Amino acid sequence: MFSLHTYTAAAQGVNAALQPAKARKAAPELNLEDSIGKLASLKDYRGKVVVLDFWATWCHGCKQEIPWFSEFERKYGDKGLSVIGVSLDEDGWKVVKPFIKAMAMPYRIVLGNDSTAKEYGIGNMPDTFIIDRDGQIAATYVGIVEHTKIVGA
Repeated sequence: MFSLHTYTAAAQGVNAALQPAKARKAAPELNLEDSIGKLASLKDYRGKVVVLDFWATWCHGCKQEIPWFSEFERKYGDKGLSVIGVSLDEDGWKVVKPFIKAMAMPYRIVLGNDSTAKEYGIGNMPDTFIIDRDGQIAATYVGIVEHTKIVGA
């Protein structure tokens, strides 16, 4: 089983810290459409650790992180980790679907909106949230996640 403690411990020294369980707040619900037209809800991921990444096709730092998150999905997906990418591209699926294909992204992608960005406090991208098995925000990364600090998990 994937350990949230292992994942975040490897990220020490990065712009995030694992919040104590009692200090965590519930992650805002998503209910966003994915690339095949299904609604994605965080409730569907209870019991798993979720890496929720806010990104856009035009964001250089986002493009840098995507291969790392793809690696996490492949390496830890069957151990209780799920990666969800929330695209905030204004042109929607028209630009996102070809990008998903070109980048061979193996994880679920949903289209975000202004409301979702506001609920999560997105100002710039990339922003990444680690959501624990109970749907609580365990850590927040503002900016690029340092790959070498997390891959060692």
